Amino acid sequence: MKGPRMGQGHKNLSCSESVVVEMEEGFGGSNVTLPAPQKQKRKVNPSVYLPPALKPSGRKRSKVFCTYLPNSTFSQRGPSTSRILEDVVEISVENEIIQNLTDPVRIRFHHHDISVEESVSCVSWDTRKDANEIIWRKDGCRTVKISSTETECCCHHLTYFAILVQIEQRSTVRHLQALTFITAVCCAVSLFSCSILLLSLCRQRNGKDKSLSVHYGLVLALFMLNLFFILTGVLASAGSEGVCRATGALLHYALLCTTCWMAIEVFHAFWLVYMVFSTSPNPKIFYFVGFGIPALIVSILGFSLDIYGQRKIVPNEDINNPYQMCWLKYSDAGLLTHYIANVAPLIGLMCCGFIMLCLVVRKVKDRDEWRKNRTAFLSIWGLCCLFGITWSLIFLDFGPLSDTILFLFCIINALQGFFLMLRYYVLERIRKRTSELEQSSTGSTRQHMLQTQEKS
Repeated sequence: MKGPRMGQGHKNLSCSESVVVEMEEGFGGSNVTLPAPQKQKRKVNPSVYLPPALKPSGRKRSKVFCTYLPNSTFSQRGPSTSRILEDVVEISVENEIIQNLTDPVRIRFHHHDISVEESVSCVSWDTRKDANEIIWRKDGCRTVKISSTETECCCHHLTYFAILVQIEQRSTVRHLQALTFITAVCCAVSLFSCSILLLSLCRQRNGKDKSLSVHYGLVLALFMLNLFFILTGVLASAGSEGVCRATGALLHYALLCTTCWMAIEVFHAFWLVYMVFSTSPNPKIFYFVGFGIPALIVSILGFSLDIYGQRKIVPNEDINNPYQMCWLKYSDAGLLTHYIANVAPLIGLMCCGFIMLCLVVRKVKDRDEWRKNRTAFLSIWGLCCLFGITWSLIFLDFGPLSDTILFLFCIINALQGFFLMLRYYVLERIRKRTSELEQSSTGSTRQHMLQTQEKS
């Protein structure tokens, strides 16, 4: 057994009770419930499964000793954030050293309720050195959490086994309840706004303006993102594991679609400003990038890795009452996927969006319509939403204004659908007024020319 030490100290064993199991030829495994010593009766004692691979192949008969040591005290020198539970189980085979079992020994421990800020791990006592020195190691055993009061250890060697409880330094979220409520309300508003905007864009998509197709894709992606975000908390608490896994995958798909369509908006704006005389790419290419590539990524991740499912977010005010949602699991694979597939593309999008915003403003700032403050503000704010620049607020979450920035980040980004609808209708109203003024000016010019001709 090689691995990091889990702690050192000296043992102080209380009374114990052993069970002897004889393994003869054809041994097919055995389930053993370990009895507690007299005057130390427990409600539920540990149980042990002895696999057939435990019997030495060169011996016709051998004995297995299973010893239960309840209420054992181990003075462990180490971090105060970890401790060994009282129950210890020793398993050994007579005159044999058992290692590298093909089928593991399974020891099931029953213990007190483990809170959400604590984690349990199966550890074994390395007795190869000094028998009086306690060295607990995690390697060689796999931890299976049955429930908050029951843990199973699957180990490929024999020695003393116990449960190590560690206090996890989990990241908590400030004002989680208020942020959850505000985000849900804002997402509902955006969902309704996206529905109205989708209907309006559908009526005008048959025109020659290809920008409407790009806007339609972004609004549809935001509609899915808001819908699945609202459903994720409900389905995590009421739905089954399979439903939660599917919802987490769909939420991830909607987020990737939104990121892709914001990137398409950046590219399309660059094309309109700097490639004026070139033909715009076929909208089908945009739809493949915006919806096809995210579907491929989520499908590969979903089938190859177990990363989608229930995720608990611990509030800072009450760590025993976490918020549950269907999303990427809190695991190494889930965190790696989050940083590679979510965070990295968003950072690239925000950088490109900010650069494109500066280029667009520089290009059109001298136009007459941009000299009006209201039009300029609405255009810049709308471009910020289109290019995903509002996500950059999360990087300002520090210092005395941290709480304010956190609330602004949730409100502004949850209301992106509403802001896009507002921008669309305000700009449509400005276009109609401009068109009416042009028609009125053209009509006055024609009337003046007719009057001049009559006088002549």
